[in-house]
Amino acid sequence: MPRDSKIDRLRLDDAARAGWLYYVAQNTQDEIAAKMNISRQAAQRMVALAMRERLVKFKLDHPIARCMELAQRLKDRYGLSFCEVTLVDPTSNDPALGIAEVAAAEMEKYLKSETPIVMALGTGREIRGAVDQVSRMSCPHHKIVSLVGSLAPDGSANVTDPITAIGDATQAPRHPLAVPVVATSKEERDVICAQKPIRSNIDLALSADVAFVGIGELNDAPPLLTDGFITRKELHELQAAGAAGEIIGWAFNDLGRLVPGLTNDRVASVPLTQPAARPLIGVARGSNKLRAIRGALTGQWLTGLITDETTAAALAE
Repeated sequence: MPRDSKIDRLRLDDAARAGWLYYVAQNTQDEIAAKMNISRQAAQRMVALAMRERLVKFKLDHPIARCMELAQRLKDRYGLSFCEVTLVDPTSNDPALGIAEVAAAEMEKYLKSETPIVMALGTGREIRGAVDQVSRMSCPHHKIVSLVGSLAPDGSANVTDPITAIGDATQAPRHPLAVPVVATSKEERDVICAQKPIRSNIDLALSADVAFVGIGELNDAPPLLTDGFITRKELHELQAAGAAGEIIGWAFNDLGRLVPGLTNDRVASVPLTQPAARPLIGVARGSNKLRAIRGALTGQWLTGLITDETTAAALAE
């Protein structure tokens, strides 16, 4: 049976009101029930719906000394201009847990600017998780551009491409990069990237005021492989060449140097500068990404990092 959009909207309006009364105005559920003229059970359901639909977002304002100390150590060690370290749930395997909310808040700082800006985005579960947390706002004076191709080798869309989602949330014009992440040959990559609309978006990305990227590991089951952008054979070749990680498809070794040849000859993503020529913030956490994050920091691909306390502690050693 089709859902009534008007009824859904009214239910969310009530849920938002109940969530505000409970979390902001500090009303009890009995007080909410009285103010909204509903039962206590209905008030409880409305508050739960507000949480489930992410109408309510939490921000932890207490300065946590250990996280702040780790952030400063990483800034000093790797020459970062920005670093945020969050608390961690050691039982979770969610790559975006905790860091997505922090990255979303940092994105919103830029998006709230009255001066027009260009924000560039990589892909990955962390960046998509952050984009999903960005508050709805009206930013038609800004531009959002992708740093990485949005197509798999079979022509299907990259499911972790955040451009559409953030465009919907901010009403900012979006500029996707309609190319494969890795082309079948260097010649094909050059021809595709020379097309006027593609070249225009690449140039726009190169002029971005800020960029947010994920940092991909290159272990036995990295996203580049599981999402179908490279083959198992290509992964083995990268590993044999000493690849430690990748950013928007560009593979680098433990010293942060690009791996010569191989898939790097065919990556259609926007070229990165080393050291980074603009604010470029990496968003990544987890023991499986330690080698990749360390290589990216060592190579000065990043000017900023958002990570969790366990990852930060390992990176600071």
